[in-house]
Amino acid sequence: MRLLLDTHTFLWWVSDWERISESARAAIADPGNEVFVSAVSGWEIGIKKAEGRLVAPDNLAAVVEEKRFEHLPLTFAHAERAAALPPHHTDPFDRVLIAQAQAEGLVLVTRDSRMADYEVATMGA
Repeated sequence: MRLLLDTHTFLWWVSDWERISESARAAIADPGNEVFVSAVSGWEIGIKKAEGRLVAPDNLAAVVEEKRFEHLPLTFAHAERAAALPPHHTDPFDRVLIAQAQAEGLVLVTRDSRMADYEVATMGA
């Protein structure tokens, strides 16, 4: 299985993994699965840290590698796909994650129920 962690799921895995459901924890920990973290999550975390709304590690790229996750870059095709999504969800970061999951055939691991409004495979975090 190929998984894409929503930003909150990634942060919980790093600092509070017990908040993640048992089934999602098992899937993320399964060495047979590929687990991706989007550059968009790094951007979102950086913005929220700068605003004082979030505490998170400084070197997120290194954390992704330390956890043996894969980096998922943001491509122009992802951006165009996100812009074309219907306006069910107004959070631009989440819209890009949805577009990336769709484009790359990934299962989005999230607790955000609004993601189900789109044609994207999800797993409850």
